[in-house]
Amino acid sequence: MIQTIYVMWLRQLKRYWRSKSRLIGSIGQPLLFLVAFGFGFSPVFEKAGGVDYMQFLVPGIVAMTILFTSMFTGIEVVWDRRFGFLKETLVAPISRTDIMIGRTLGGATISVIQGLVVLLLAFLIGFRPVSWFSILPAVFFMFLLSIFLTGFGTAIASRIDDMQAFPMIMNLLIMPMFFLSGALFPIDGLPSFIKLLVLVNPLSYGVDGLRATLTGVMSFTLPLDLTVLAGLSILVNLVGAWLFSRIEI
Repeated sequence: MIQTIYVMWLRQLKRYWRSKSRLIGSIGQPLLFLVAFGFGFSPVFEKAGGVDYMQFLVPGIVAMTILFTSMFTGIEVVWDRRFGFLKETLVAPISRTDIMIGRTLGGATISVIQGLVVLLLAFLIGFRPVSWFSILPAVFFMFLLSIFLTGFGTAIASRIDDMQAFPMIMNLLIMPMFFLSGALFPIDGLPSFIKLLVLVNPLSYGVDGLRATLTGVMSFTLPLDLTVLAGLSILVNLVGAWLFSRIEI
């Protein structure tokens, strides 16, 4: 079991490091958001009586990086099924659940790495955490969020065999999750129906956990953020493992 999980985890990492364009593309978009929104809206945010907008924005952009990377990891399942690589893996005398766990851990590791790269770039343009020791719990929240989102993306990919349909479905899910997570704006004072959407959005608790650990500002509580993310991670990966085990080859 452990050997299978390790092999699938390592395979995911090797794929990632071989794709230089994927690495550059996944960092370029968050960097653009940081520069455009961070420097563009910071004066407006401060005039409205808020804190430094760059301090507020960075945890949300890190969460965005993890969201896009984790969810689109699932496309590899569709790709492997299309070109027959998945069949070679699934016919092997190993547990499909172990394969799913290995893929999820590999995708989560990649997401955390990219989140850390974006966080490092944020340090270079002026972001400072409330304490340098706060980076450790922030990394824990990043990994927990990555586990949830990677499992979610893989679960969806397990039921899709059309390579063109997967990106469209992902964008349909990702964009509302991102914009309704409080990543770009405070959730206090929002209209009730918008705030309800924010509260039922799982990403909101990942953003809040990162913002709480990195800046000390939070909309919920850390125990609530941790409970929601941990519970959803377990649930989504159990469902994902079941769906992955039912893939027809």
